[in-house]
Amino acid sequence: MGRIGGVERATKETDIALAIDLDGSGKTEVETGIGFFDHMLEAFGRHGLFDLKVLTKGDLEVDGHHSVEDTGIVLGRAFAQALGDKRGIRRFGSCALPMDETLVLAACDISGRGQLHWSVDVPPVMLGSFDAALAKEFFIAFAANAGVTLHVRMLAGENAHHIVEACFKAAARALREAVEQDARLGDELPSTKGAL
Repeated sequence: MGRIGGVERATKETDIALAIDLDGSGKTEVETGIGFFDHMLEAFGRHGLFDLKVLTKGDLEVDGHHSVEDTGIVLGRAFAQALGDKRGIRRFGSCALPMDETLVLAACDISGRGQLHWSVDVPPVMLGSFDAALAKEFFIAFAANAGVTLHVRMLAGENAHHIVEACFKAAARALREAVEQDARLGDELPSTKGAL
């Protein structure tokens, strides 16, 4: 049995079906109607080594906000579902990721206390049909629903495409490290409290 999560969610604004395998090889099938966002989710799966299937149908005639935020909600819920009881995981992960002139640090704690701490100065531009400001909204929704404390910090950067992409890749690699099974821990919870 793999660590697999699957969630479907339908509202008046979006209809989303999503599945994730935390022990995958980075295979992705993504269709959100927002090309750059598809590219980011594909990078998230590839760099996290998560197999990821995402089908998002949203009110793109309004804008991409609902589709991006709601996909973050559903991905976070599926991620939490796939983690199960969290026994034996490393729990913490971090990655400093360079992308040309950009350097982004992501660090996470699978603590059960979902929150985002974001210090990223993304230029206010459109990347295709993706509003660069929506990257933060995605990660807020993901962290809150996954039960992950996630810090994302930009240490250097100018190009919005590079900055946003580095955020997705760094977060994925930090999460990949955090969800790995720790052979030394065995079946124990990585917490002195005995609960996460």
